[in-house]
Amino acid sequence: MRKKKGLLIVLEGIDGAGKTTQVRLLLERLRREGIEAVSYREPSHSRWGREIKRKAARPGSLSPKEELELFLKDRKENVTRNLKPALKEGKVVVLDRYYFSTMAYQGARGIDPDEIRKRNEAFAVKPDLVIILDLPPAEGLERIEKSRRKKERLFEREDYLVKVREIFLRITGENVYRVDADQSAEKIAREVERIVFAFIGRGDGPPPGPPRDSEESPKPR
Repeated sequence: MRKKKGLLIVLEGIDGAGKTTQVRLLLERLRREGIEAVSYREPSHSRWGREIKRKAARPGSLSPKEELELFLKDRKENVTRNLKPALKEGKVVVLDRYYFSTMAYQGARGIDPDEIRKRNEAFAVKPDLVIILDLPPAEGLERIEKSRRKKERLFEREDYLVKVREIFLRITGENVYRVDADQSAEKIAREVERIVFAFIGRGDGPPPGPPRDSEESPKPR
């Protein structure tokens, strides 16, 4: 098992894909199995993360480059203050969004995703496992509209999220898995857990290394 050196697991996906729910469920399952695990999310609670959230409430208040710079500052603080210390202590860290979201969202605003990745990987901890929850944008927006009291002009966002999803689906690597998020939270959780526990050497599921493309396991992209 790989717990001693720490393990960074990242859950990604478009708005409405259910990342936050799956992070919570995975964290609970890991702890039930006696694994020391913590979770974080991005944007974080740093001054930069708070500024990102504040600016997000006013669409168009930041240029894509300004937005990217804020995400980089927030991530540097998250890596230094939270991720590296937890991993050094041998904990499993479950992260709700990471630099793959920046690649997808700022990439969809016109910045080269490869350049974004390069800038992030110059300082960021590389994840051991990336799970992308894949969902059609229309479905994601419908979920958001149902779950939020304050209604937004969501129809204006679908074209943008289509571009975001396309970038997510171009992200590849031997540790990158895609899970169909257009199903119940319970089914998604079972697939996520199968991937994670196989990776850390517990349970059945896709083995460490290049993900297998089969009807029984989530399909990598």
